[in-house]
Amino acid sequence: MVDGRQRVIIENLSPQVEGGKFPAKRTLGELLTVSADIFVDGHDILSAVVQYRLDNSSDYLEAAMSHQVNDRWTAAIRVREPRDIFFTVAAWVNHFATWRVQVKKKVAAGQDITVELMDGANLIRTTAKRAAAQGQAEDAAILEPFAAHLTEVPVTKAIAIIDDPLLAELMNKHAARELRSRFPEELRVRVEPRLAAFSSWYELFPRSTGSAGQHGTFQDVIQQLPRISNMGFDILYLPPIHPIGETFRKGRNNTPNAQPDDIGSPWAIGSADGGHTSIHPELGTMADFNQLVTAADKAGLAIALDIAFQCSPDHPWVATHPQWFQMRADGSIQYAENPPKKYQDIYPFDFECEDWQNLWIALRDVFLFWIEQGVKIFRVDNPHTKPFGFWFWCLEEVRKVCPDALFLSEAFSRPKVMYRLAKAGFTQSYTYFTWRNSKQELTRYVTELVRTAPRNFFLPNFWPNTPDILPEYLQYGGRPAFIVRLVLAATLSSNYGIYGPAFELCEDAAIEGSEEYLHSEKFEIRTWDLGRADNLQSFIKRINTIRKAHPALQQTWNIEFLQAENDFVLFFAKFDDDMQDILLVAVNLDPHHRQSAWLNLPLKEFGLDEKQPYMVHDLLGDDKFIWQGHRNLMELDPQILPARIFHLKKRLKRETDFDYFM
Repeated sequence: MVDGRQRVIIENLSPQVEGGKFPAKRTLGELLTVSADIFVDGHDILSAVVQYRLDNSSDYLEAAMSHQVNDRWTAAIRVREPRDIFFTVAAWVNHFATWRVQVKKKVAAGQDITVELMDGANLIRTTAKRAAAQGQAEDAAILEPFAAHLTEVPVTKAIAIIDDPLLAELMNKHAARELRSRFPEELRVRVEPRLAAFSSWYELFPRSTGSAGQHGTFQDVIQQLPRISNMGFDILYLPPIHPIGETFRKGRNNTPNAQPDDIGSPWAIGSADGGHTSIHPELGTMADFNQLVTAADKAGLAIALDIAFQCSPDHPWVATHPQWFQMRADGSIQYAENPPKKYQDIYPFDFECEDWQNLWIALRDVFLFWIEQGVKIFRVDNPHTKPFGFWFWCLEEVRKVCPDALFLSEAFSRPKVMYRLAKAGFTQSYTYFTWRNSKQELTRYVTELVRTAPRNFFLPNFWPNTPDILPEYLQYGGRPAFIVRLVLAATLSSNYGIYGPAFELCEDAAIEGSEEYLHSEKFEIRTWDLGRADNLQSFIKRINTIRKAHPALQQTWNIEFLQAENDFVLFFAKFDDDMQDILLVAVNLDPHHRQSAWLNLPLKEFGLDEKQPYMVHDLLGDDKFIWQGHRNLMELDPQILPARIFHLKKRLKRETDFDYFM
């Protein structure tokens, strides 16, 4: 039976996902803010703490909670270790604080408080005894004189004693908690690696890194590392590097009949040379791959591999484990299709087969194999076509071996499906950003991601393009469109990526009426002239340099959309936890025409004086502007610079009494 004297109510503890069924997510270095509704009958004053422990530890730490508004209490914990956090909340009536409030009310009303001071002295003595019993003799020795003086001094001095912060601290530290209330469940927060919160991805087809159209190798990729690192990327993502099947191989531009020299799609995995744990012979050997991983690490890059759980008809598993595939009535294996599209070069797995357990183990072991080769980051192809239960089990199993593994979900699917995959364990996810172009679309979508429930489990990764997707905006917007989408991806989200050479060179040729690249690199080797004078390498480097220099751009959740008096101009602020690093981003969404807009700032929120000028430094163009007031005019010319990233410089006072900008 619950002790009826436990009067404090604790409700709506957050963060939690589906009542604690799935862990919430935070990343290393991030603030974990715990909130709860905490209240009690009557008018007693409460104290509350977050009690939390790290994974594999039974020792609890505490963080004091503070009352915000409407009985909502919060505490912030800095995530400092790469271990999951388990937490709950405890709260109790703070009899000393309640007594102190009542005494001060009576003093204000001119009432006698002689008896109340005696009650307070007894309360302090009781607490001193408790401190001594807890082995805190020093605290007990400090408390005893407070109790003695409280009834020996005039009322005015007694009030000063009551307000002594040391007394309040010790009384709270040793308060009676026997009748505390505790939230009944312990919730979990999964701590993701730092790259989960802040990363920039560069996608590259290794087979297109050779010279004069020759098949590239891992050694050729190694030669590309300085260029990619110099642009400021963190992760080099490689599409599948496995042997490619020959049966029903696709030709150029996804034609069904391949020519003898067509090399096929890397996603048609498996041949006589091996399957998911083998390397395409023309790329090199496993030793070459290991050399690439080592060289990338020295260049400040992590290698990410594509994991596509599907097989070509030539994959060894088709012969050794035919039960893992769906058989048709005519005895053939069901190939992948999305009518009217047919993918005869790909066999999907049958996750409802009788031998499903061994299938799950084999697929898990693919991850574990590449982890042994030094890879910890995986982009997973079409995870929404595999069971959610499999991913929940598989990703947990992989994390037992490699706790800092990172998984990017390539699921351009329905929102609830994408969110469920995130709950099941995927670290990051592709998003609909690729198709959000207007001011209203971008504002609404980003607000949904950062202000609603997905914030606790869904880490977005913004990609302007992929090998599968050349959006219409990029097809017709020219070079300014690529700059606009790069700035938006890199500033709206702390995680972003580009399909590299095609983006650098503003490749905009598509198959008519589609979002498919013409001469898609998925089906042929491309020769990229990366030294072209009009490439975006220097601009990309500038963007990544700004991101790494400013904490405001290193998280996604700290965005505030601001008013720009033009529907073609998007204006928003990003800031760090302490509001010391404030960036203002203004983007002309029209890649064809110059646009002007009055930009409105909430001066008070940013610590600015309406009557004093302040400086904004454009980090892209290196221009400096002196603004004053909340409304300032800005022109954005897409042919010159369609976006600005302003660093807000606050005006301070020197001791010599003249103004300067910092």
